[in-house]
Order: sequence, then structure tokens, then C-alpha cells
Amino acid sequence: MSKSNTPQQPAPETVIVTGGAGFIGTHLVDALIDRGEHVTVIDNLSTSALKHLHEDAEFINQDICNREVTQLIKELNPKAVYHLAAQASVAVSAREPLTDLNINVIGTINILEGIRELHHRPRFTFFSTGGAVYGDLEESALPARETIDAKPLSPYAVSKLAIEHYLRVYGHLYDLNYTIVRPANVYGPRQNPDGEAGVIAIFTQAMLEGRQITIFGHGNDQRDYIYISDFIDGVLTLADSNLPGPYNIGTGYGVSVNEIHDVLSELIPTAKPAEHGPPRAGDIPKIWLDVTAAKKDLGWQAKTSFQDGIRKTVDWFRQATS
Repeated sequence: MSKSNTPQQPAPETVIVTGGAGFIGTHLVDALIDRGEHVTVIDNLSTSALKHLHEDAEFINQDICNREVTQLIKELNPKAVYHLAAQASVAVSAREPLTDLNINVIGTINILEGIRELHHRPRFTFFSTGGAVYGDLEESALPARETIDAKPLSPYAVSKLAIEHYLRVYGHLYDLNYTIVRPANVYGPRQNPDGEAGVIAIFTQAMLEGRQITIFGHGNDQRDYIYISDFIDGVLTLADSNLPGPYNIGTGYGVSVNEIHDVLSELIPTAKPAEHGPPRAGDIPKIWLDVTAAKKDLGWQAKTSFQDGIRKTVDWFRQATS
């Protein structure tokens, strides 16, 4: 019996991490390489740099908004894709909704189209949002479960929820093998202190440098903050499963901005008192995540306490700026 003349792609070897030069990305790349994976990072370095990227990672400077990324995915022929590249600021999305749409929706579709043309179906792990997708919930509805009817209040959250729906469609039409992570607010070493997102990194750097910090609104807004090593462990546990999600990956409890400031002030006693400014458009007053499903289905839960995570974060920033 003769074999088909159709060219066959080589067996997939590489794992792609889009946005892999960023805060979460570099930690994920480290963990994947520690597991023996060959990792290729796709990043345009618009909000990141190469200084923390593992030396064994292959790096490709490419923008996911460029249609050439579709062909690049086909050529790399990955066995798995972790999709982190995104416009990740709620404030920026409120000011520039078209930019948010272009990066978070069209950029992601460019990658999915590359995957769709492969002969196999690599595992696609999508980083959605747990902090914004649910909308403004009554406190009685917290912690937020994945089964809640999501009612996002920012272009950023809408873009992430849109991709969750696209993934279900791609799974139905094209047999896409995917899973959806809904992260809490991730913090820890290497987080960018110069952007508009990442309050712990922003406060830590400013307070260590003796600069004034501003708390937007009254400071009682609460979020679910998860330390980076716990988050990466949760992501890999989910990716190793055969479950589509979405799954909340968080701690299950909320911490206010005022509490963050108080804990940091104890660790950085030379810091100036905080000022209060007007609240930011698109911010949600209170959100923390129900992680029951991750515990039940994956056997996973966060291990690092907020106090320990903050201490490790401050120690890293202190050493990095010394």
C-alpha cells in the first residue's frame, strides 16, 4: 500500500510562550525549561525586556498583531502554546479600546489561525482574566465562581471574554485543544513597576526610592493577589490536565489597596505616607476568586501567604535596586 505524497510536518518539539519576555512569561519559561522543554518565546518587547529571559530560550521578536505570526506558528510547529501576549491594563483599554481590540482579539486570532493549519492540535493555554471578567459583583456573590454570568465593565475584560468564546468555537469547528486560565492579580519578583498595572510592584519600587505613591479612591478596593510561583504551579497543573476550563487560579480571598500599603510600610519604614487621588475608570471595587474547582478537579491550591509573598517581593526589589 503506497503512502500519501502529502508532505508531513516533523514531530512537534517546541513549546511557544507568547509574551514570554514579560513578568509572568519569564517565570513560566523558567519552569518549562526546568521540566526539560525546548521553549520558543514570541514577544515584541513593547512592555518587556530580555534581561530576565532564560538563556536557553529561543527568542523571536514578533508582534502578534502582524499576520506573519500565523505563518510563524505553522513553521515552528509547536506541541503546546501558552498565550500571554496581551494589552493587560484596564486603564489603557478604557482610553484606547481599539488598541485593546487589535492586540487581545485580532492578535490572538492570528495565532489560532496558525494552529488551525497544523496537522496536529497543540495544547493552547489562554490567559484570560479573573480580576475583570466577572464585572462588579455584590459582596454576597463573592468569591466569584467560574459559573457566574460574566458581565465585564472594561474593554480589556470584554476582549478576554471574547477570546474565551472564540476558543469554544474553534474547539467545536476545528478540534482545538485548549484550556482557559482566569488569573487573580499576580505579583512577585520581576514585575514591571513602571506601568499602570501591578500595584504591588509600583508601590514597592516607589516606596523603596522614597517617592510619593497615590492610592486611587478610598483604598478599600479589594483584589485576589497570588504570588508568582503559586500561579505558575497552577497554570502548569491545569495545562497538564485535559480540561478546557475556565479555571480560576487565585487564593480565594481579597486584600485591599490600603492593606497592601500597610504591609509594605512595615517592611519599608522609610516610605512616605500615601496620597489619595480620584478613582480610575473601569476599576472594580471588590473581586476575589472561588478556587474550589481548581482544588477539586486539579488538586491544586496556592501555598504562599500574602505576607510571605510581599516579603519575598520587597527583598527582590530591594536587591535589584541596590
